This record gives sequence, structure tokens and C-alpha cells, in this order.
Amino acid sequence: MEELLTPVSQTYRRPTDEAELLTVSKYTTAKPVTETRSEFKGSSPEEALEALKSQPGHETLLSVLAYLQKGVNGKHPFNVKTPSPQGAQIVHVLVTEIVPNYWTVLNEGSSSKKRSTAADCLVSCLQSIPGINAGLAYLRALIREAKSNPQGLKQSHAAFNLGFVLELLSQILQYDDEAKRIWSSISSSVDNPSKLRPLRQEFISLIASGKILSLCAEGEDVLKEADNLDNPLWVADAKEYVLWLGRNLVSWTKSADSVDEFKLVADILSRALKLGHYELLIQLLLTDLLLQENHKQSAFTKLVDSLPQSEQRKLLFVVLKLLSSQYLISVDSDAATENYPLVWAAAGVIAAVLGDSGTRRGHLVSWLTGAVGAGIGETSGIRRAAVAVLADNKEAITTVVEKNLSQFGDQLYIRHVPMLQQEAHAQVLLLSAGYLHRISPIKLTVILRSSTYLNTISNRIAASQTRIGFLGMVVGEALSGLVHKDDKKLDFHMDETNTEEASWYKSLVHVSDKIGPTNPLQTESSSERPRKASKPTKSTPKPAQPSRVPPKNGFIIEEVEDDGSEEDDLVPYGKPDSDAEDSDDDPTLINRDKPKAPVYIRDLITYFRDTQNFDCQKLALTTAPTLIRRKANYGTEVSSHIEELATLLVGLEDKYELEDFHNLRLQGMIAVIIAQPQKMGQWFAKTFFDGDYSLGQRASVLVVLGLSGREIAGFDISEYADAASFPSKQLPSKLEKHYSLPSATDRLTSSTSHLKALPPNAVDNISQTLSQNFLAPLAAEAADAATGPDALKLSSFTSRLQSNNAMMRGKSKPRGIRSIPNTTASLLATSFFFPLTSRFQAALHSSSAARGVLFQPSLLVLYIKTLALLLHAAGPSTLALPQMTTEFWDLLLGVRGQCIGNMTITQAVLFGLMALLDVNEGDMRGLCERQGREVVESVEWVSGVFDQTLGGDAGGDGEENQVKMMAAGVLIRLKEAVEKYRALLMGDLIGVA
Repeated sequence: MEELLTPVSQTYRRPTDEAELLTVSKYTTAKPVTETRSEFKGSSPEEALEALKSQPGHETLLSVLAYLQKGVNGKHPFNVKTPSPQGAQIVHVLVTEIVPNYWTVLNEGSSSKKRSTAADCLVSCLQSIPGINAGLAYLRALIREAKSNPQGLKQSHAAFNLGFVLELLSQILQYDDEAKRIWSSISSSVDNPSKLRPLRQEFISLIASGKILSLCAEGEDVLKEADNLDNPLWVADAKEYVLWLGRNLVSWTKSADSVDEFKLVADILSRALKLGHYELLIQLLLTDLLLQENHKQSAFTKLVDSLPQSEQRKLLFVVLKLLSSQYLISVDSDAATENYPLVWAAAGVIAAVLGDSGTRRGHLVSWLTGAVGAGIGETSGIRRAAVAVLADNKEAITTVVEKNLSQFGDQLYIRHVPMLQQEAHAQVLLLSAGYLHRISPIKLTVILRSSTYLNTISNRIAASQTRIGFLGMVVGEALSGLVHKDDKKLDFHMDETNTEEASWYKSLVHVSDKIGPTNPLQTESSSERPRKASKPTKSTPKPAQPSRVPPKNGFIIEEVEDDGSEEDDLVPYGKPDSDAEDSDDDPTLINRDKPKAPVYIRDLITYFRDTQNFDCQKLALTTAPTLIRRKANYGTEVSSHIEELATLLVGLEDKYELEDFHNLRLQGMIAVIIAQPQKMGQWFAKTFFDGDYSLGQRASVLVVLGLSGREIAGFDISEYADAASFPSKQLPSKLEKHYSLPSATDRLTSSTSHLKALPPNAVDNISQTLSQNFLAPLAAEAADAATGPDALKLSSFTSRLQSNNAMMRGKSKPRGIRSIPNTTASLLATSFFFPLTSRFQAALHSSSAARGVLFQPSLLVLYIKTLALLLHAAGPSTLALPQMTTEFWDLLLGVRGQCIGNMTITQAVLFGLMALLDVNEGDMRGLCERQGREVVESVEWVSGVFDQTLGGDAGGDGEENQVKMMAAGVLIRLKEAVEKYRALLMGDLIGVA
């Protein structure tokens, strides 16, 4: 019966000497394995193939691998790496037979030199296209086998073999010059170009198409299901694989010496840019090639020249983005006319990317003048560097001035382009006009005498938004100051044009940057790397301070006044029943060295970084909201580490499943924004679009922006605000009862002892409350209209009273009484609202990953509601309200297509329209005058939503019912405005003043 059984697999293990001495074999007459080992003489590849197929012993395998390695090194004509039928068979047997049986034996222990050398020989023989293809084919078969029987996955041999093959592939591709070595072995053995061409295409497809990455990632998922994955493999991680590919391309480009090699590297790079994480790939090329010695910069330029035109454009735009976000962050901190070495170095980088290509120069011009270009939301340093590169080219700089001036005065551009985009184009216009005036003053004079310039200034001044008019006046005065004399230059004599910001804009025409060396950027990049690569270190407890011992000599006599309290406030401590620290039976497990609550911001950062310590993570989370708020206005602790704190909090994960983790994390981020709202509001908005975060982390950023904006505006003050006050600002408890109001004391006590947690759906709750406040008066009016004249009934008074009570329950003050300072409203507009809307428009027109993330239904709903809450928090007294209304309304109408078949997004869009109408209720005439087209389109769309929504019972709480009620409320408000201002709307639509 034994001859009828066929083994599934055989695993050979080399016994130790001690095991050999203790083992006594029963079968003394069996044929020894050493006879098979001695059969291989190392004379031909056929003999090596036959030896591998006959289940070789350990010594025989070592002999075969040594023979194959000699061929790889060129000591005999057969090279297993060269594509051939014989080599393909040997590679197939090595992957499917030898690796499953001998991989553990060859890799176990480093004490045996023979075993480590054998493993290296095996990997070296498979570092080729046939070797990688054989590994992928076997990997695909193992995955299919493992998935066919998911119940027995843990006992299946396929799961073990999967791990071996994945480790083999990771070791085949472990070196940073492996791609070049694989191709060199192919190109040196094939002389015929017609045979080399298909191998070239196969090589590019294998390395850069994602085939390796996708199969390895699928195999790793199978290992996770089987609980057989010890450590994650880099070859299955998309980011790590892209970085490996980038290092290979850098190494290959540095040593390339022919046009064909540059073309091959460019083809691989072009395919790799479609893998994802292309910004990391281009950043690696930027730091390791372009920011190196001069000959490396020329190699980078040759590489870019070999790319297709579309990929050249993408690479240029990503380089501009990297320069602005990593190297030119602090350029706006001083006067604009200062000579910044960083700006000059950035100009040198851009010039190296452009080279002598007119096409890439045209891409740079389009970036400076495009509808979503010019570095929206970034500092002016990137625009200075980009314009400085074109300063010596009269044709290019003239094109920039003319295109920017033409679109800057276009009425559609003024009405619909986000404000941050208009500010960026204003800076580009002033910078380029200054260079053009120095090159050709006559040309700029001709441009300023044209009708385009006059229409630009007129349209800007005639706009109802103050910010638009401000930019028009600043540009007009600055350009006129270049061409006209003092007695003829334009001067509006307005207070707005004499502010510090206006002076900064006017000074841009005098900026004169140049193309400089990249050494400052090399210093910046080298100084950043150790900081990014540094691992979090555990905080060491500080030594205890020695207690102060009172002096023994002498006596201290102190007179204490009796206040008649009879010492009632002295309560003795009770004896504890048990000590939690001593509850463990094993005294060695008791932690006597627990960390104390952090007192300084640097200690808080250290605790957050120590992700391996449960106590540090818990203390940091519970202390952060209060500590950050308390230190915000005292010293520079918070301001110096504000971005680092925000980065740690956004990326923090609930590793230990802490209680109330998400609420504490949100409160910490809110405290960061409250500490420096002008800076951190923009930082969080940028992080939402550009950061490499999950959907949940991006959603938390939106929630934090919405809640902190409402707190800044005076709504929903956090309970941590009072708890964060300094003790030095408070009187002792005995004196406070005499000098403080009891209500203040009670409020302080209640707020510090009963902190309320944020609900997980805080934004949804606020939006629901605002929706009820918006619909309550409409429902009351409808009830009054249905029951008869107001003079004959008491129900109208009752309905109004209920409406007012509903408003009070929603913590909303009557309209007209509440007004917030314009500084607060301006802060919400410039640092919270406009960065979110402007970057959304820019992301829609880009190919970045944020574009796909934005249209995730849950995230899009939260994004719209956050903008609505910020608009409502800014209130009707905001000077920038017309521009905020324009941008938000355009955004709402732009996402109507996403509402089809999705009630949640439809509800969010309706809530956004309700917020718009609620804030603009006092100026509906101006709203119809400025937004006539939007009003008509909204009426049409909301009517369709109302007609197509099937509502249930009138008092139901279903989603369709809510959508129908919200649509009805918005429709009533819009139709009231249309009926009242019909003539104004018709005049706007037909072009009659």
C-alpha cells in the first residue's frame, strides 16, 4: 500500500551533529542519499536540470547552485539569467521545487557560512526576467490554491509556500541597482535589436506596471487570513515599492552614458508615474538628482527631455508643488523685496527642469496664468521663483502679463474664481509687470494704454465684493506707478490702499530675483532628513526634586486671623481599602515608575511620540486640550511647536483602544486651532487636501475646522476653555467667594468638574439644529395660513412662541441682536472658508489623489456641512459674505451630479442652500442682483428634488422625509425672492440694467 501513496511535498532539513549522533536508523539497507549527491559532476546544464528534478540532497543542491553561479559570473558559457529554453526549465524547477523544500534550510542561522552563500547563490540565479516571472507565476498558482479552500487555509501547505515565495521576491529586488543589473544581463547576451525590442517592453511592463506589487499584495492578504505573516513585506507595500523603483531610477540615471539608456529610464519613469504615490517618486528624483552636483543636474535634464510631453508637464507641476510646500514655506515672513537665497535656489531648480525646451517653458507660462495654477494657497516664494525663470525671455514674460491682465478683468473670472486664486494671479501680474518694465518699458506702457487694462480696473472697482475691489485698486496703483510720473500716476486716495498689505502688494513690482545655485535647498533637504527618519524615543522620568527642609534653628511666629469658619472646610482623608497599584499578585509586574502628567509642550510632544507606552499615550491625550489652551497666550511654547503638535494629533491612531479616544483627539486639535487660528486654519485646510491620510483622519480634520470655527465665532464654547485658565489668574478659594460673583464660581466649578464629551456626530447634530431653526418659522407661517386670518385666531401667537422657543433651545439668538466683530468674521473667511473652497476647485482640475477622495460620499457630505457651518458662524456682518456666497453657491451647484441616487449628499447640498439663504436673509435683493443665475438654477433643481422625492408620513423621521421638508423650505424661500424681485432677475438675465 505504501507505493500507492504519493507525498504532497518533501522538506529536507540539515541535522545538527548532536542529532546525527543520537539518531539510529532502522533502515540500514536503504540506499544512501550520498549516492545521489555524487552523481552531479557539473559538466552541463542538462545534468544540472536532471539533478534538480530528482529531488536532490543538500550537498547535491549546493553543487548545482555553485555550478549555476559560475555561469552567472562568466566562468562557463551557460548563464541561467539569459532567456533560453534550458534556463527557463531550470528556473522553473528552482522556484517550484527547491524554494518550497529548501528555503528554510538555506536561510536558517548565519553561523554556517556555506548555508548563507547557498541562499545568495539561489537568489542570484533568479535575479532576471525569467526568475521574476517564474516567481510571479508560482505565486499566482499558490494564491488560487489557497483561495479555493478558505476553511483549511491555516493547515494548507500553500500558505507556507506563499511566505517563501514572497520572501524570495523581496530578496531578488532588494538592491537599489537591481533594475539596471537585470537589464544589463539581458542586453549583453542579446545582440539582435529585433530580439531585444520585445524583451525591453516585457522588462518595462514587469518592473513598472504594478504586476509585482499587485500579486505580492494579494499574497500578503492571504497570509494575513492564515495568520502566517510575521512581518509585512516591502514588496507588497505600494509606497515602499515606488520608493525602491525611484532609487533604482536615480542610480541608473547617475551612471547612464547613452541616449538609449536615458530613453529606457524615461520609459520606466513614465510607467511608474501611473502607479500612484508619484509625488514621492518625483521628490526622490528631485533630492537625489537635481539637488546634487552639476553633472547630476544635467543627467536630470536629459531624463526629463526623454519623457513624453504629458509626463513632462506633470513632473514640472509636481516639482513646483514640492518646492512651495517644503522649501519656500517662510518666504512671506519678511518684506517682499528682500533677496531670498531660497527663492533663487528654487528658480535654479525650475530652470534646470525647463532646460532649453520651449514646450516646458510654455507649460510654466500656463501654470502661471491658468485658472487653477500659480500655487493657490501657497506662499509668494514659488511665484517669485517661477517668474524669475522667465524674466530674461521677453516673449514669455509679455505673454504672462497679457494673459493675466486679460483674465484678471474678466467678469466671469471675477465672479466665479476663488479668492485665493485671484490673489495668486494678482501677485503674478505684479511680479511679471515689474520684470517687463525693466526689460522693455515701452511694451508695458502700450499695455497700460490698451482697453484691456482700463476694463480690468473698471470691472474690479465696480464689483460688489470689497476684496475684489481692493485687488483692482492695488494693481492699478502699482502698475501706474511704474509707467506714469508722480503727478499722473493713479491714486484712489482710499484707506484700503494705504495699509500694510497694500504696500506689500505694491512692492512686488520692484522684486528682482535671479537664478541661483541650489546649495541652500541642499542644506534644507539634508537638515530635514534626520528629523523625518528619527524614531520616537521614550521619555526618561526626571529625577525627583529634593524636598525643602525648614531650618531647625529659631522659631517662626505667625499671626493667623480667624474668619469664623470653625475649620468646617477641613475634611480628613479616609483610609483607602485597597491600593490599585498593589492589586497584582506578582510584585514584579507592578509599575512604580509611571510617567507624570506633562507640564511643558515639549514633554507633551515626547509623550505623543512614545507610541509604545500606554501611560504616555493616555496622559498625552487627556492633558493636551487643557495644556495647549493654557500655554497658547503665554510664551512661545505653543507657537514654536504648533505644526508638530497638529501633525502628531492628525496622524494619531488608537493603538490601545483608549476610552474616549476620538473625543480627546478632536479636542486636542481644536485647541491647536484656537491657539493660533489664522495660521492653523490654513494648515488644516491644506492638510485635508494634500496630506497622506485615511478617510477617517480627513473627516476628523473637517470636524475640527467646523467646530473650532464656531467656537471662535462665539457658538458652542468648549468646556475646556475655562479649565485651561492659569491658576495665577484666580484668587484663592477663601478670597474668591468675597470678590467673585457666585455665578462665575459655580460656572467655573461645573465646567472643570463635569466636562462633556463631543458626540461622534457633532457636525450632524449642529446641522440638524440649524435646519430646524430655518424651517420652524416657515412651518409656523404655513400653520397660520391654513387656519384663517391672524386677527381671528390665537394659534398664530402660539406658533410664533413655539418657534421662538425652538430657537432658544437651539442656542441661537434672535437675528439683529447678535453681531460679532469684523475681525473674527474676516478670520473665518480668510483662514477657514476660502482655503477649503479654493483648494477644492484646484483639486477638481488636477490629477492628484485628493480628487478621488473628495467624491467619497461620506467625506463630501461632511465637507459641505463644514462649509455651511463656517458660513453660518461668520454671520451676516462679514464683509466678505458676497464672495463667500459666490464660491459656496458655485460649489453646491457643481456637485449636483453627485446627488443622483444619493439622499445623503442631496440633504447636505440642501443644508448648504439653507445656510446661504439664512445668512443672506437681510439682503435678498442684493443676493438676487448678484446671484441671479444661481437663484434660477437652484429653484429649478430644488423643484426637481422635491417632485422626485417620495416622502412618507408627515411626522416621519426618515431620510426621504427630511430631504422633502428641507427642499420645501429652500423652495419657499427662493420662490419668495423670485416673486418679490422678478423684474430685477429678468433684467439681470436678459442683460438690461
